[in-house]
Amino acid sequence: MNRAVLYALCAAALFGASTPFAKLLTGDTPPVLLAGLLYLGSGLGLSLARVIRDRGVRPSGLPKGDWPWLLGAIFFGGMLGPVALMFGLLSTSGSTASLLLNLEAVLTAVIAWVVFKENADKRIILGMLAIVAGGVALSWPTASAVQPSITGPALVGLACLCWAIDNNLTRKVSASDALFIAATKGVMAGAVNTLIAMGMGAVLPRFATLLATMAVGLLGYGISLVLFVLALRGLGTARTGAYFSTAPFIGAATALMVFPETTSLAFWVAAALMGLGVWLHLTEHHAHEHLHETLQHEHEHEHDEHHQHVHDFEWDGVEPHTHDHKHAKLKHEHSHFPDIHHRHSHS
Repeated sequence: MNRAVLYALCAAALFGASTPFAKLLTGDTPPVLLAGLLYLGSGLGLSLARVIRDRGVRPSGLPKGDWPWLLGAIFFGGMLGPVALMFGLLSTSGSTASLLLNLEAVLTAVIAWVVFKENADKRIILGMLAIVAGGVALSWPTASAVQPSITGPALVGLACLCWAIDNNLTRKVSASDALFIAATKGVMAGAVNTLIAMGMGAVLPRFATLLATMAVGLLGYGISLVLFVLALRGLGTARTGAYFSTAPFIGAATALMVFPETTSLAFWVAAALMGLGVWLHLTEHHAHEHLHETLQHEHEHEHDEHHQHVHDFEWDGVEPHTHDHKHAKLKHEHSHFPDIHHRHSHS
């Protein structure tokens, strides 16, 4: 669980740091092209990493039934979401955009709880509200910040809804190879949006800008997504989304360490609220008797309480390892989270 929390917080840090850089790039590159290049940089970089890791091109191992979930996640999170955000940033102040981006965590949790029936303990709800309140405090517009149009904020809100849907759909495939999931999303979404942009008359930026854009995409969208998928695998959607919503604070804290800026009262209020929210999540205890239905999937695992199976191949005894395996029906009680083995209903 602690490792999954670390994955979620690192994903938030990378994404949070990428947003101001993406804002800077909107002046040189049209929004649709920028969204495409960010994801294309992510997809190409991760695809290369996967080839190096696997020492060649190997099958994805993604079950046929999971492809609709992945394609839906790519459509909402990789195509619609980034384009809506890039257009929204054109007519939205930085503080307003940061404030609105807190909607993603709320919408992610609501969809997870209402549509996918993920467990929501009181401690988790309070923790999420504290984290989101911290984001609101950090990014609340000043009296001098005037928003000239509702269009920009509406588009940023639409991006949040798209990513909330994406987060919940990605959870359905999170047991599969995280590198493959993130690379596929990057290549497909990036290629489609880049081709659409060029069909609309956009021209690729100069090489230095192109390289910088794709590098931001690899870090803030690619590696961040790999870590996010790993966190989904261990924490479930709502909890991962809550940790990920610390991105604005982590980005601001990083800026304070890198640039000679001073802190404000809002920064310390946000730090206290987000710290409270993370503590509430870390100290959650959810235990009851539950039933594991028969399940077959593939992911990295060790032979723990939930993985008591024989191998139909010669095994060298090294753990953790990855292969397709089947879980027999099992009923027991222990502390757990809505990870890939505990997606059960509650009476």
